[in-house]
Amino acid sequence: MSGTNATSGAAPCRFAHYFVICGIDTETGLEPDELAALYQWLEADRQGRDPDTAAAGENFEQSPLKRTFKSKVLAHYPENVEWNPFDQDAVNMLCMPKGLSFRTQADSREPQFHSFLITREDGSRTYGFVHTFYEEVTSPQICSAMQTLYQMHQAENPSSATPSSSSSSSMDSLASSLDEADPPSSSSCRSAACGGYDASRDTLYVSKALCLITPMPFMHGCRRFLSQMHRAVTAASPPPLPLESYVHNILYEVPLPPPGRSLKFHGVYEPIVCQRPGPGELPLADFPLGQTFTLLGIENLVQLFNCTLLEMQILLYSQDYQRLMTVAEGITTLLFPFQWQHVYVPILPASLLHFLDAPVPYLMGLQSKEGTDRSKLELPQEANLCFVDIDNHCIELPEDFPQFPNKPEFIQELSEVLLRYGISPVGGAPPTSVPTTTTTPGSVSTRHPGLKSQQALRELEDDGRNGNLGGEQLAVLELLQGNTTLERLQALAKRTGVRVEALRGVGGEGEGQGGRTAVEEEELRNAKLNVQLREVFASRFTTMFADYEAFVIQSAPDLESWLTNREQMHNFDKASFLSDQPEPYLPFLSHFIETQMFATFIDNKIMSQWEEKEPLLRVFDGRIDKARLYNVRAPSLRSSNYQRCTVLKESAQAIEQRMMKIDHTAIHPHLLDMKIGQGKYEQGFFPKLQSDVLSVGPTNNKWSNRTATAQRRKDRHRQQTEHLTLDNDLKEKYMQEARSLGKNLRQPKLSDLSPAVIAQTNWKFVEGLLKECRMKTKRMLVEKMGREAVELGHGEANITGLEENTLIASLCDLLERIWSHGLQVKQGKSALWSHLLHYQAREEKLEQQQAESPVSNGPERRKSESSIGMPSLRASVIQDMRHIQSMGEIKTDVGRARAWIRLSLEKKLLSQHLKQLLSRQALTKKLYKRYAFLRCEEEKEQFLFHLLSLNTVDYFCFTSVFTTIMIPYRAVIIPIKKLSNAMTTSNPWVCVSGELGDSGVRQITKNILEMTFDCQNLGKLTTVQLGHDNSGLLAKWLVDCVMVRNEITGHTYKFPCGRWLGKGVDDGSLERVLIGELALPNADEDFGRGCRTPDMQHSPGQTRRVSITSMGGRGYKPTSAQIQEAIGEAVNSICKHFHKPEKERGSLTILLCGEVGLVGALELFFHNGFKSARLFQKTVFVWDFVEKAVAYMESADQMGDMQETAEPMGLTCVSLCHYVSAINSSPRNIGKDGKFQLLVCLGARDRLLIQWLPLLVECPVIQRMYEESALLRDRTTVNALIAVLQTLHDFPITLEASLVKGIDL
Repeated sequence: MSGTNATSGAAPCRFAHYFVICGIDTETGLEPDELAALYQWLEADRQGRDPDTAAAGENFEQSPLKRTFKSKVLAHYPENVEWNPFDQDAVNMLCMPKGLSFRTQADSREPQFHSFLITREDGSRTYGFVHTFYEEVTSPQICSAMQTLYQMHQAENPSSATPSSSSSSSMDSLASSLDEADPPSSSSCRSAACGGYDASRDTLYVSKALCLITPMPFMHGCRRFLSQMHRAVTAASPPPLPLESYVHNILYEVPLPPPGRSLKFHGVYEPIVCQRPGPGELPLADFPLGQTFTLLGIENLVQLFNCTLLEMQILLYSQDYQRLMTVAEGITTLLFPFQWQHVYVPILPASLLHFLDAPVPYLMGLQSKEGTDRSKLELPQEANLCFVDIDNHCIELPEDFPQFPNKPEFIQELSEVLLRYGISPVGGAPPTSVPTTTTTPGSVSTRHPGLKSQQALRELEDDGRNGNLGGEQLAVLELLQGNTTLERLQALAKRTGVRVEALRGVGGEGEGQGGRTAVEEEELRNAKLNVQLREVFASRFTTMFADYEAFVIQSAPDLESWLTNREQMHNFDKASFLSDQPEPYLPFLSHFIETQMFATFIDNKIMSQWEEKEPLLRVFDGRIDKARLYNVRAPSLRSSNYQRCTVLKESAQAIEQRMMKIDHTAIHPHLLDMKIGQGKYEQGFFPKLQSDVLSVGPTNNKWSNRTATAQRRKDRHRQQTEHLTLDNDLKEKYMQEARSLGKNLRQPKLSDLSPAVIAQTNWKFVEGLLKECRMKTKRMLVEKMGREAVELGHGEANITGLEENTLIASLCDLLERIWSHGLQVKQGKSALWSHLLHYQAREEKLEQQQAESPVSNGPERRKSESSIGMPSLRASVIQDMRHIQSMGEIKTDVGRARAWIRLSLEKKLLSQHLKQLLSRQALTKKLYKRYAFLRCEEEKEQFLFHLLSLNTVDYFCFTSVFTTIMIPYRAVIIPIKKLSNAMTTSNPWVCVSGELGDSGVRQITKNILEMTFDCQNLGKLTTVQLGHDNSGLLAKWLVDCVMVRNEITGHTYKFPCGRWLGKGVDDGSLERVLIGELALPNADEDFGRGCRTPDMQHSPGQTRRVSITSMGGRGYKPTSAQIQEAIGEAVNSICKHFHKPEKERGSLTILLCGEVGLVGALELFFHNGFKSARLFQKTVFVWDFVEKAVAYMESADQMGDMQETAEPMGLTCVSLCHYVSAINSSPRNIGKDGKFQLLVCLGARDRLLIQWLPLLVECPVIQRMYEESALLRDRTTVNALIAVLQTLHDFPITLEASLVKGIDL
């Protein structure tokens, strides 16, 4: 992030560590860039060609002016810095990522500026700032070599008249880093030139880079210093002092500004001011955020920020290196207080392109060629990729990720800040402020003559040059806007060859407010905008995580034991944290708290009890304490109301005050003790500096003494604490292991890039992916089993449906990354779906061949009668794919792959399917390179084993997500066969209901008793209404059960019946509502799927207790104690149901009417002591008792007996009579037991049961129909029952439509 950590430890407070010059080595001459050769080797390997032949020989198809040549570090001062060793290869590669480039006088030679960073293994960063310019080639050998190369190129390509047509076609568009990206304005003059290079006629120029390497990102200061150094070389008169004085000054005599202070030091011509934030402020970030917002637009930037927080793969794409760096640094700066923990390479050199294959989150920047089509850019994986095309101001997002909380209000607040500074929130146009210029006024510019002011204006509008106009153009632009006289003067001056400079009083570096120059004014404005934008972002996290400390679990006694057991420990109570957050925040937060950056943040918090707080954490905690002091959070707890940032004004004031009052001024550059006569000034050429005066710094300056004292103090402190804390090496080892994959790969090594090293890197990836798979499956199991353990009465619930969805989404992401690792050739955005399609094509071809061959399909005909009457479903990868392919709702390959994973997981076939997929080894070899994860046999086996463990739990992750798709269902009615009238002459029908709806009435063909029908996803099935129309002679029907199966997921539900349907038999019902439960798959059908968890609805008491239906069976009479226990359990289950989060409650119908439901328990209560003896062979039902009691009440009411009763009692009588008559007059033929069930359900819903019970007990009918010992005639028991039922009044009971159909109340 900010460099704060880069200066920790022993690093003294020097502003710059190295001054570096890169360019052409005239002694070794022109060498082809070996990185280009390595790239060709990698590219050939990727495309399956022989890499050795591809990389051999020179590429004569390209014009030599377009080719890349090897650059070298010509000099760096000092030789080495102990605390930051000089990495020559890395610096050379990042200073000149494209190698050397050549130009002639006909080409544009504008200086360019870019920055880079190097991340060391401990995570600390060093920044580099590079000013690249063109210098005339004076070596005759180089000129003649270029002439020869050009002639060879012409001989190879006689047709190519102009260099512009000779861009390499043999290389992939990813090789963009190797080709020169010219600004659009130069291509026209290039093709207009005679084309190519002729030593006798043309002047040859070559690129050279000046670079400062610093511990902190003072981008503006370094940029101004380097451009003044370049100006000193190109100016007509020599600089005031030799260049060595300025280099020596910035290396040894300019200190880093202390925290909270500003510092002024001197460049060649003007002073430069930089400042550093104080201890309580946001860390230093000097890259212009305003430019980042302008390049992307506010909407895109917030989406990119969101993807970064969720640790997706992020690829930035631009022609301009500085843009890549500005956007990358801008985004990571905004993450405060979190830090990006994975691969971070804002400028990806061509030699590291294989890193795009990394199956880990990354943030990388890739340079594009001018005119390259995005569609031709082949990336190894795109399922989880956020692709940011900076130059075209657009962004391609991954599918299906949660939005940042309060996004509209957040964007609104950011827009207001931008508008205050004159920046359009829409983006896509350069800032309206003075553009940051690449050259400062006064530098010599050799633009092709004829540039008109309109062109300068047009370039600025089109943003073709990033708003970076050269000094002359800018001077022209500023003078000419709206001034016709000056425009005519300018045209005249052009013809006579005179230059027009920006006059100081007219439009150049005139004095701004408070005596500041225009450039300083611009820098101050940028700094204020930066800090205000960052404050808005920081304020969101302060609001969202105001209470995070309360959920940090501090369980270890000391640092050593914590580090040792880091992986086994829970450090943050995620479930409790989420339960405390506003509902709209949950989708985002549940994903975010699973990220590595959040885990590291919590780790730092825990470690802060034993060692000094990490700087970002210290600032963040300080802000939370301050907010608590003002009591900002308390009233808005659990509220999703947007809270605006309150510190915008003071944050900008702090910056302005430091600029107004400079705290420190560095020593002025001065003459050094140098050899006379060396390094003579020659305009346009950077001289060879005297290394002896630049290799060591002064010994007598005050701040080096300050450093030494500080160092001694630190040493003493270290000695004191050494015996208290862990040995640092050991700690680092633990920390490396404790942090997950990607940490040790944050910055790839730039030096050694042999194929062996690439293979080793990939091996690390393979190990990391396996570890991640182990952790993810373990987490999914623990969380899921945790919830089911709760339902069995153990422990506390700690997973929500939301969290489960997050975990499954992250498993889908992991599988995509595994499948895209080591791909030979990428096809489509989803590597997994692409592999499945290849597999499908092969299998279907084989099926076709088998179908054509005359061999009989003997074994296939045998149906396994595994579940009664229900043909078994064959587990088939292809069949599941076809289901997904037929779903019109899913439009993309990534979506199809995710749906297929969810379906396989729900069917407990994920491991089996993937094993089947990978068993076709020839296909795997064809699709994947040798080092790919899927070709590492041992790791692959372990991976499949980890996935197999997920079969021990039940997921409904397909059914619950794709709620609108059409699903085929199969229903089978199973009659009781031993009785002759399994056949019926009437016309049966069925209606299936689930949590998401019902199928409507479906007629069943007579005597077939099986049907399939398609309807919209019903979710988990709850009830089946079964009935017939009572027609024909054999209108009675004895049904054992109904089985219904979802033909996609294979879930089979059993709906027990065991009763007659028909007039004059049983309770005279022609229609029954049956309550279902998920049937267990049989052992033979379930082979290889693993075991299943206990059923969701059962709690321990219910599994131990004899079921109610068996109690009520013939010849068995339950005791009154058993009946009371059954009622208690049923009510208890309903209470538990309502205490769960709404999304996880399951079906209430089962708890009301199921096997151990409330209706069944009350039936037992009413049956106890009931005189149901058959009078004249007719069974008496409980409903008969209810009807008689109601009839008695109605007649008593007519006779006036009821008037003596209290008013409420009378109302209760009326309600009972009303409900019973409504049920009786319903058009449905649900039978007497069905009517009793309906009365109980309606009474529970409308909270009337406890009022009706006393009426029934008081009614004289009870004496005729119940024995003396009946529970219903025992006052104490009835009162106890009323007290138990009273608890249901706290809950809003809603009844399924299938239960109350046709009842108008």
